[in-house]
Amino acid sequence: MGAERAQPSLRLYLDVQRASQSSTLPSDTQLRHWARAALTDLGGTHELTLRLVDESESAELNAGYRHKNGPTNVLSFPFEAPPGAASRLLGDLIICAPVVEREAREQGKDVLAHWAHMVAHGILHLRGYDHLTDAEATDMEALETTILARLGYVDPYSPGSRC
Repeated sequence: MGAERAQPSLRLYLDVQRASQSSTLPSDTQLRHWARAALTDLGGTHELTLRLVDESESAELNAGYRHKNGPTNVLSFPFEAPPGAASRLLGDLIICAPVVEREAREQGKDVLAHWAHMVAHGILHLRGYDHLTDAEATDMEALETTILARLGYVDPYSPGSRC
């Protein structure tokens, strides 16, 4: 029998803000489960805010911070501590419920699987991952696929996948 590698201990402080009128938002328990899956390899103590919004707030933030018109599925605002200061704050995630739900329908995916994907995607951005180059995108997509597999969901990037 081979020795199993122990996962580092993880403590998560998650502030969920519900600013969406959607009637199909995931539960706090589901959001916490998905967030923990995206952080499990880090261990330690982490804090983040997850705000669930409608299209108007998403569009306003997207225009103000990214200079892009319209709502988007997820916005990530990593916290950067001042030099020499330790912080367990990862930052803030803003997820637009109507966009996530519409994308799931258009892509033929289970809506909860797509929510899990958006939470994992956003948290990876908070952790410093990005997808600006092909190499970065490949690395980030591989991590997302691993996290989602751990949660029991199929690869969101496979052609014709139905999560």
